[in-house]
Formats: sequence, structure tokens, C-alpha cells
Amino acid sequence: MTRKQPLAIGDGNASETTPSEAFRQVSDWFPCGVCNPAQRDPAIVRETGHDRKTCEHTKSLVRKLVTTTERNFWEIKLAHRPESFWYPYHTLRNVGVLEQLLANAELDLMQLCRGPHGKIVDIGGADGDLAFFLEKMGLTVDLIDNEPTNYNRLQGARILKQALNSNVTIRTVDLDSQFNLSGEKYDAIFLLGTLYHLKNPFFVLEKLAAVARYCFLSTRIATQTDNGHQISQAPLAYLLGPKECNNDNTNFWIFSDEGLKRLINRTGWSLVSYLSIGATANSTPADPERDERAFCLLKSEIVPMVTASPNPVPAHNDTSRTMISWNTGTANPGKVYVSIDGQEELLFATSRRGSACADWIRKGRMYEFRLYDSDHTRLLDKIAVTAAPQ
Repeated sequence: MTRKQPLAIGDGNASETTPSEAFRQVSDWFPCGVCNPAQRDPAIVRETGHDRKTCEHTKSLVRKLVTTTERNFWEIKLAHRPESFWYPYHTLRNVGVLEQLLANAELDLMQLCRGPHGKIVDIGGADGDLAFFLEKMGLTVDLIDNEPTNYNRLQGARILKQALNSNVTIRTVDLDSQFNLSGEKYDAIFLLGTLYHLKNPFFVLEKLAAVARYCFLSTRIATQTDNGHQISQAPLAYLLGPKECNNDNTNFWIFSDEGLKRLINRTGWSLVSYLSIGATANSTPADPERDERAFCLLKSEIVPMVTASPNPVPAHNDTSRTMISWNTGTANPGKVYVSIDGQEELLFATSRRGSACADWIRKGRMYEFRLYDSDHTRLLDKIAVTAAPQ
């Protein structure tokens, strides 16, 4: 499994470990930090006034962070092996696209990745650039790839791990086999540029839906065949010939837009946020000049979960609102309770799954929403909600 080159670079931000703090940490991590900002398209934001300036400043810091990290990774790589040894594409440039994907859903990357399981995984991670970057943002990360098909048989990832004194766990797993992740549970999976390399994407997505709360997915899609036959509105997949796309026989399935969404729905995921980049008007399965990529944020419908969006809640008035959503992951009903500042629980909702607005969130208070089974005896999931300072 290896990733193909991303088509665009977006903008983004991070929280909890603030962008400025993360930038300082990563700059300190390297012996010589390079702080030139990336050349990106202007950020698209919805805030105005002070909020817009703050958002632009945050995004600028993250652009610097990604650029600095990528450049210094290459310094380390070239100090150990020639350029031809390393995976050639810029995987860290996906971070900006992911931040845009999250912004569309009013979610935050670091908060989403810091869930109850305390661990995330990058699958198909090539040399591990994204995994090592996320680790330096304060996350516990696994890196999974298939050693026989990895660009350099995972030697690159192992060299970087040693050079960076990293604690990232590197595992070799063949996703085309009846694989088992040995009871692992993850807050988020990064499955970027890997799906079309899989012989059985249905099995893989279904398997992953049982072990992770969220999944960041990107893959190539097509609106039409090479001869102009339109496929975008039908739930279809195109099977590539052995050398048809990039002369690479590990490329298999290219989905239409509707085909990818049908696959997501049938494998135990719900689609939270979606965007596509590249040749969106006339993309084909194999032409390198007509390449379109879909980026998706998925939420498991199998793993019990309670979420809040937005969170933190923008505090524009005395009280603010957020949407609480929950799913028991089974056919059995559940109960959602809320505890305010650690006080006695109050019943918020009762059903197997659903959404309800909490329009009484106040600044300076902490609201913990807890999902239980119907007997209120087993805690299935919980989330802390606060109001963001102005």
C-alpha cells in the first residue's frame, strides 16, 4: 500500500496543542528549523473581524508547521539514503485538505483524535511522515502498511523512527488478506490514497468500522470513462487493467462519486463531511491529467458514540447551542445523560440513535454528555463540551 500524490494543499488549524505551541515543539525537535510559509491558496473562512484575523493567523502557523516538518523530514531522509530510496510524494500536504474537511463539519482535528481510546492509526502510511507529524502534535500513533508492497519495504519508516527517537508503532498488515487488528481500538483512522490499491475495499472498510470511531478517507474517483461515458450519478466502480493507471498493477477499483458514497453507507460508516479536488468536471479512472480525489470524514455506525458539533461551542451570547448526536451501535436503545460541572446526572435523551440540540451551554462551565445502555448500568461513551472563549 502506498499513497499517490495529493492534488491540492488546503489550509487548517489545530487546538488543545495550539498551533503556536505545536510549531515551537516541532521547531525545537529539529536541529535547524526552517520557518518559511507554504505557498497555498488563500484560506476560506466564515468568520469576520477579529475571528477572521485569528483564524488566518492560526492557519498561517499550521502552514509553517507542515512546511517546516516536511522540509526537515527530507533533510533527515537524505542524510541516511539517496532521494530515490524514499517515497516521492508529499503526504503531509494532505493535512490542509483534512482541516478544510473538518472545518466544513465544525470539528477540530486534534480534539477528534484525542478520544477515549487514546490512539490513532495511519494505514498505508508510506514512509510514515503523517504518523510522525501527528505524534509530534501529542498523539499516540500506529503506522500500518504492507511490507512487501510498501515503496521501500518499510525500511524508510524504520529509519525515520530511529532518527526521530519516535514511539510510533510500525506494523506490517496485508489488508488484502482476512486481516485481524488484534483487538485494537482507535479514535481515528487515516486511510489516505489507499482504497484504490485494495482488492476488497468493502471488506476493509467494514472491518475498520468495528475498530475506530472516525476515518479520514481519500481515494481517486471518476465522473466518466475514458470514452466519455458518464458514471458520476450511478453507484459504480471501474476495475483498472494491470498497467492502465500509472503503470501500477496495485491499482484496482476507481469508484464513481455515488459508488463511493454507497460503499461507505453499506460498510458501517456515515458520511460526516465530503469534498473533492482536482479534475472534478471530467475526471476519468486512469488519465493523469484528469485525476479527481475525494476526501471524506466518516463516523462509525458500529462503535457506540456520543458527539457534539460544534465543540468547543462559539460563545456569542449568554447561552450557546451545540448539536448532540449519539448511536449505541446496536439495535438496543440507550440513554444520554448530562452532568454539569460534575454534578448529578440529568436525563437528556432516550433512543438507540438520534440528535438533539443543547441550547443552554454557558461560558465557564463544563458539560459531560454520557451515553449508557437502556438500564443505565454500562457507560458506552462520553464527551465533554465547553464554550469557547471569545
